Amino acid sequence: MTRAATLGVAEHGNTAVLVTIGPGGELLDRRRIDLTDRGLPTHPHHHEGSWAVGRYLRTPGARPMSIADAVALVERVRAAAVNGAREGLEVLAAAVPVPIATIAIRACPPLPPTTEERIADHRAQTIADSVMYREAIAAAAEERGWSVRWYERDEVFRHAAAALGGEDIDAVLHAMGRSIGPPTSCVPGATTSTRRRTSCPRHARF
Repeated sequence: MTRAATLGVAEHGNTAVLVTIGPGGELLDRRRIDLTDRGLPTHPHHHEGSWAVGRYLRTPGARPMSIADAVALVERVRAAAVNGAREGLEVLAAAVPVPIATIAIRACPPLPPTTEERIADHRAQTIADSVMYREAIAAAAEERGWSVRWYERDEVFRHAAAALGGEDIDAVLHAMGRSIGPPTSCVPGATTSTRRRTSCPRHARF
């Protein structure tokens, strides 16, 4: 049986830190990818969607917009995020020395089923963008045949320590960070578009 790597994801806005661990627990790769281009808003549910229902219109930069326009904008960002995730995972898969079989992503809370309902719901619109980006990464991973595992943020370090036989997880992470050293170019030979979307953070705490 071919030994495979596992990819862990920590998303932040329209970016995600990707940490790839080899079959023996060694750190293979650490990088940050941008899921969308700069010309698109990063939080269309929370910002533009809020303006469409009359919230936060007095904040700097706010502008009136219809619900239909806000929904269309969210769908544009969603499609761009899927494409960005697809591109980022393709570059990563080509860069690591062993195949990736599993990806771990923070679990998504339940939300109303439609974009319009998510915009209208005050609680939902504050977290819908984060969920959208996580789902985009999951969809891109599933296209590659990777198994998607959803983790709970409050439990992940306890589970990791248990999997390592009770080791101090902070010490393990610190050693991993030191082993990889300062990042240089993660994607040598990549296209201009990919270079813009993919970079390695100097200090990424997963």
